[in-house]
Order: sequence, then C-alpha cells, then structure tokens
Amino acid sequence: MQHTSPLAALRSLLKERELDGMLVPRTDAWQSEYCAPYDDKLEFISGFDGSAGLALILADRALLFVDGRYQVQARQQVNLEEFEIHHLHDEPIHLWLQENLSVGKRIAFEPLLMVNSQYESLRTSGCDLVAVDDDPINKIWATRPAIPRGLIRQMPDEISGESTASKCARVAQALARKGVDFLALTLPDNIAWLLNVRGSDIPTSPVPLSFALVKNDGAVEWFVDEAKLQQLDSSVLESIAIHSPDAFLTRCQQLAAGKRFLLDGDNTPVAVRFAVEQGGGDIEWQPDPITLMKANKNDIELEGYRSSHIQDGAAWINFLAWLSHEVPLREAAGNPITELEAQEKQLAFRQECDNFIEQSFGTISAAAGNAAMCHYHSAPETNVAITGHEFYLNDSGGQYFNGTTDATRTLNFGQLDAQRRLHYTAVLKGFLSLISLQFPQGTQGHQLDAFARRPLWELGLDYDHGTGHGVGHNMLIHENPHRMAKKVNPWPMLPGNVLTIEPGYYLAGSHGIRIENQVEVVASIPGFCKFASLTLIPIDLSAVELPLLSEQEIAWLDDYHQLVRETLSPLVSSTARPWLIEATAPVRTQRM
Repeated sequence: MQHTSPLAALRSLLKERELDGMLVPRTDAWQSEYCAPYDDKLEFISGFDGSAGLALILADRALLFVDGRYQVQARQQVNLEEFEIHHLHDEPIHLWLQENLSVGKRIAFEPLLMVNSQYESLRTSGCDLVAVDDDPINKIWATRPAIPRGLIRQMPDEISGESTASKCARVAQALARKGVDFLALTLPDNIAWLLNVRGSDIPTSPVPLSFALVKNDGAVEWFVDEAKLQQLDSSVLESIAIHSPDAFLTRCQQLAAGKRFLLDGDNTPVAVRFAVEQGGGDIEWQPDPITLMKANKNDIELEGYRSSHIQDGAAWINFLAWLSHEVPLREAAGNPITELEAQEKQLAFRQECDNFIEQSFGTISAAAGNAAMCHYHSAPETNVAITGHEFYLNDSGGQYFNGTTDATRTLNFGQLDAQRRLHYTAVLKGFLSLISLQFPQGTQGHQLDAFARRPLWELGLDYDHGTGHGVGHNMLIHENPHRMAKKVNPWPMLPGNVLTIEPGYYLAGSHGIRIENQVEVVASIPGFCKFASLTLIPIDLSAVELPLLSEQEIAWLDDYHQLVRETLSPLVSSTARPWLIEATAPVRTQRM
C-alpha cells in the first residue's frame, strides 16, 4: 500500500513564502503519542500512521525519519518514489541538516509542535529556523477532520487516592522551593492527574487535550474547551479559572512581566517560551514536578491496577482458551481464524468485564511475518490467517475505571522449526532474567536493560525498541518518566512505580516474538527492590527448549503459573478452566 501525498501543494506554498523547506512532526501541541485525526499532519503529508516520526519537505526531496519499530511499516505505507526513509535516532535530523544543507537555508516549523530541547538541537544545524503560526498544512488539507471535543469525566478521589486540593498544594510547595511563580502545563496526562479528570478526545488515551497554569499558591487556570465540561459537577470547577485553549499563549505573555515560569524543556512547546520571553518573563528549565509525582503511585492506585489486571487476566484466559481450540479446528476445516477475527473476539471478552471502558491502545494482532513489525496493526488488506506453523503475537490492553493494562503473549499452535524455538527461548530467558531481578533501590532503567537482552546478545541478536515503559493509572499506556532501554533514563525506580517488561525479537518477513508483563516495583530486603507482576496470563511454553532453562527460571515460571491459576480459576468460564489448568502446569512435570 502506497500513498500519494500532497507534496506539490505544500512546496508551492513554501515557495510563495521564500522558504526552503518545512518540518512536519508526528505530534500535536500536547506531544501526544497517539494524535487525534485533526492533528495527524504527518499521515496526511506522507501516508505513514505510526506513533513516532518526522518529515522534512524540501523543494526537491522529501525525507521521513522513523525509529526502528517502523522501518518496515514506513516502507509499506509511504510512496518510496516520493519519500526517502531514514532512521530517527541513527540519523538525527539536526545532523542531517548540518551535513546536507548549506548554512542559512530557511526551514519552517510550527512552534506549538516543537519542544524547546528539539528547537535548541535544530539551531545547531546552521539552518535558519522560521516559526510559522498560521498552520500552513491547514491551507492545503481540504478534508481535514474536526477538532476533537470529547467529554471530560471526573476521576473520584476514592479511585485516584488523593484530592485535587491536596495535589495542588503539593505542586505549590514544589514551585515555592524552586523559586518560580508559575508552572506551565502542556502534557494532558499531568493535567488529568492534577485535576482528577479523564478525557475522551483521542480513543484509548483518556486524557483531555487542554493547557493549564499553576501558580505558586496552588491556584489553577485551565485552558479547555467548555463544550467538554458538560459532565463535570460545578463544584469541581468552582476553584478553577476556565479559559479558552486559544488564550493560553496570550495569557502566558500577559502574566510574564517580572515573573519566573517553570517550563519542561523536553515537553513544553517552544511557543510557550516565545510567549514568556516576549512578555518579559524569566524561565526556569526543569522537569515538570508533576511527572514524577504521578509516576509514584499511591496505595489506592496500586490496588486499582491489581484489580484491573485480575479482570483483564480472566478475559485473556477466556480468549486464549477459545483461540487454542479454534485455531487447529478451523485450519483443518480450511476456514482459519484471522488476525482481525481474533482481535475482535478478544475485545468481546474484555467488554464482559465490569470496569472495562475501552482498549488502552490499538491491539497488535499479528501472525507470521506481520509480527516482525513491532507496532503492526491488522487491516483488511494485510489480514492473514493464524496457523499452526507460525507464531501469533498479541499485544493488547484495556482501560478500566481503576487502572490500565498492557500485556503481550506470543503463541504457538503447532510445530515450529528449530530457529523459531531458539529465538523464542532466548526472548523468554531475557524476560525471566529481568522480571526475577533484585536491584538496589533508585536504580535507573538503562542500568537494567541489558539483563533482558543478554540471551539474545549471546546469539548475536537484538531488538530495536525499549525493554519497558511506565503505564498510567487509567491514563496513557506509555507514561513518563520511567523507561528501560539502552538510552540513558536518569529517573530512579522506587516502590510504587509501574512499568512493563517486554523483550522481543523480530526477523523481517519471517516472525516476531515478544513477551510482556506489567509490573510494580516493590521493596524487598533493606535498600533493594524487585518486580511484582501485575499481569496474570499464562506464558506459552510449547515453543520453549526446556533443557535450556535453569532451575531458577523454572522455579519462577512454576510460582507465577500457580499464582495465575489460583487467582483466576474461579473467575474464568467453565470451558476455559481446563485450558487454564493445563497452561499453568508445573514446568518440572513437562521436563520429565
């Protein structure tokens, strides 16, 4: 599938303005991983619909920069006669500009779509960055979707575990300690956490698109479309000043004179910097204090995660029992289960859960070579059968009123060749190495990443994505600041943090493997932490070379499967219970 993009119209517009090129990022003014259709300018201009990317449109060239997850997908979706595909991290855009364009070339960008750290990086390129505020893409996008106006709901204190007043007081204290007058908030999940609200502007991302200002006395100004507030009780809003989102930058400029603003350089659009500086204010560049507050979950939030994972685990088991029965049966009948049919059935099982709201991201239902694309999403034109001679990878999750889930299982329904079995065993051993680890309290994510990769490295293999990410509380599936990856992540992991562990391996055109559990960090012996699994789903051992597992690895698997069996057996369907018992049988009995 290839896309013919409106490059000619954009190039004509740039020429009229005497611009040499334009940057078109895959983001919006809130740095959303998943954009509303209204804001997905990168897909409009290129056809690429992945969650991370950046296009550079020049008069005679068009380049699309994507990370390792999307190298295959981009080449399938983009017209390669129009676009060159580059690696987002191996070829940083500022270095590409420096090495390929002459000094002084005028490159346009939208200041609401670029954070300050990226702006400063691009300034080293030698190009003249030209801020455009009138949304040039809008002038050529005749069929642009409507601006999202999803309704906002309240997150009750008995589910959030802390009142808005208490949170505002904590933030005010942090601002006072830092000697600043205002905190400018542009991250929707930080605003949702602070105000104990959840939104519906973007499917699977239950945070409202809005802006906010917090004063060092705890007062809040919220810049939000009032049409979204119809479901909120007036008492919720009585202590908050409400403004239109369009007034945010103007208000920052109005308040700036003689004041000091705290801005997060990695998350705040450079447009906010421009507004504060134009108003005569000073800027303190520091991480938004709410980001870390939000990541340190309280006891009520953690109990919500555990409860939601029990519900989600039961839905998974009902689904896996059905799938394990139907795949061989339907394949033998010549009417095999397909990727789309499987994900629809899985969603139906989740919808039976009392607290389920929606999916927490688009399900990755991927069979055979499709699974080699880390963030593949099945469509009618790519939908393939799930068979007994290929892996099937399912990465999915749910948004529940009291938590968010995310898990991946790679499944085997027949006989696999030796190479696939070896790859699967290496991924499992990496998963076990990390999830069973005890580590010093305060350890940072990048310091643990190699534990999950070592079994693959020993085979000369690796994977081009992170090993784990933070997960929001009925919020974003990828939550800052914690990450486990090769890239340095300077945030200490402490009891109360919630992350995923998800090593994998992907062979283009052949197969993809990932095993993922969501975990919470808990205290162990004094000064040390460990991971406690929130995910309760059997791990498929049918593709494992069991002799390659150590006694420690077998002990972990047996203990985990016993926990899954005992917790969920009373909750799954009567038809799924026998499958659950078989799927969680002790490994020791299988080795005999």
